[in-house]
Amino acid sequence: MRYNNITIIMKDTSHHDERIAKMSFASVYPHYLSKAEKKGRTKEELHQVITWLTGFDEPALTSLIEEKASFETFFNKAQLNPKAEKIKGVICGYRVEEIQNPITRQVRYLDKLVDELARGKAMEKILRE
Repeated sequence: MRYNNITIIMKDTSHHDERIAKMSFASVYPHYLSKAEKKGRTKEELHQVITWLTGFDEPALTSLIEEKASFETFFNKAQLNPKAEKIKGVICGYRVEEIQNPITRQVRYLDKLVDELARGKAMEKILRE
């Protein structure tokens, strides 16, 4: 839809939520890593952020990547950090705290953390300490 030369995208959230849930974590992980490394952050820092959010240790994370787990499977197996609810802001055009679907919200939490890491935010602030 166009309005005064601005394209307005109508959001079909149910289709969007389903698409995100079925997307494989392994397919997105290289993008997370690339984004972090381009900004001078390390793979270890990325894994620290993922571990903080999900509770996955290195072997569990590697296993989920190798099995090409969907985001739905990935977050259903996770022990989400209780401080994750402190993650606020806009990512990919969505206000994280307003996302209703739990899997989509959790994926956006991870997106937001990776974004903060890439922007050079201090690890203590990323981890909501």
